[in-house]
Amino acid sequence: METRTLDISEAEIRTALSECVGTLLLVFFGVGSAVLGARYLGTTGIALAFGFTMVGLSYALGRISGCHLNPAITLGVLMARRIELRTAIEYWIAQIVGAIVGAALLFLVAKQVPDLKTSGAFGSNGYGDRSAVSMDAGGAFLAEVVLTFLLVFVFLSVTQTVLVGGFDPLPIGLTLAVVTMVGVPLTGASVNPARSLGPGIFAGGDAMAQFWLFLIAPLVGGALAALVHQYIHAQTADETAEATPRTAGPGRAGPGRG
Repeated sequence: METRTLDISEAEIRTALSECVGTLLLVFFGVGSAVLGARYLGTTGIALAFGFTMVGLSYALGRISGCHLNPAITLGVLMARRIELRTAIEYWIAQIVGAIVGAALLFLVAKQVPDLKTSGAFGSNGYGDRSAVSMDAGGAFLAEVVLTFLLVFVFLSVTQTVLVGGFDPLPIGLTLAVVTMVGVPLTGASVNPARSLGPGIFAGGDAMAQFWLFLIAPLVGGALAALVHQYIHAQTADETAEATPRTAGPGRAGPGRG
C-alpha cells in the first residue's frame, strides 16, 4: 500500500506561524486591554488597543501572510478566490491555536493581579444578561453580522494589490477600532470567532454556551462582505488580474491579496 505524505512547504509554515503569532498578540493586547485595563481605558481605549495592535501587526506580518488574524477575514479572502481552501484551513487552525495560547498567557498574567476575577467575563463575548445593554440573541446576531461585514469589506477593498503594504494597514486598523467601539456595549465586540473562542474557554460557563453566535454571525458577515465586494469591485478585480498573474497560494503572491 502506498503511503501518501503531506507536503508542507517552508512558505506555508511561515504564513501559518505568522497567523498564529499575530492572532496570539491581537488577543493578548486587545482582550488584555479589556481584562486588565477596562476601568482606566474605557470603551474607547479598548477599541484603540485593538485597532493600534492590528495596524502594527499588519505592517509586521502583512507581507508574509496578509495578516488576517480572523477566520471571518480568511473566509472572505477564500470566497474572493485569492487563496485556496487548503491555505484557508491552515490559516483557521493557526488562528484558533494562536487565540487560545494568547488567552492562556493573558489568563496567567491576570492571575497575578490581586482580586481580579477571571471567570465569567474575561473579555469574552455575550448577549442577554452578558451584554452591557442586555441585547437579545437576535439583536446580537445582527450586530455581529453588520460589524463583521464592515471589517471584511474594508479589508478586501484595501488589499487589491499583491502585498499588504503602504497605507493599507491604517484603514484596516481604524475599521477594527470603530467596530470594536460600537460593538463593546452590545456584545463585547467579537467580529472574530478565534478572538471569542480563546477568552471564552477561560471564562467558561455561559461564555462557551453562547459561543455558537460568535462563531456563526462573523462568518455570515464575512461571507456577505465577500459577495458584495465581488460585485461592487468586479471591474477593479478584472484590471488587477490582468496586471498581476494569479498564483496558487501563500509564499508566491501571498494570501489576502488581489
